[in-house]
Amino acid sequence: MKQTVLTDRGPKPIGPYSQAVRANNFLYVSGQVALDPKTGEMVAGEIRQQTERVLENVKGIVEAAGSNLNHVVKTTVFLKDMSDFATMNEVYSRYFTIAPPARSTVQVSRLPKDALVEIEVIATL
Repeated sequence: MKQTVLTDRGPKPIGPYSQAVRANNFLYVSGQVALDPKTGEMVAGEIRQQTERVLENVKGIVEAAGSNLNHVVKTTVFLKDMSDFATMNEVYSRYFTIAPPARSTVQVSRLPKDALVEIEVIATL
């Protein structure tokens, strides 16, 4: 059984996708960029501010689906510039303090809305 998640705790999708999908006791959260859920606009600032907004969006979506960040088992981080890795990692570490999830981090040439970072997650329910 598949169930979509839509919450005002994360930005509305900007394309034909769901914020997240619940299936077989897992939650698959679509890649989130630094869109403010209230305004739909990108947050001002550099990698630190964008990473914080992205992770707040992820947290809101995961919690709205009935889980929490401690149940995240895998993340994928997409960075526009790998030189932002250390700053992103510092912010990321504040959100995943207990048994951090498995993670991949890759540099990409461009992200939606010219974001600096995008993060997708898989969590258990």
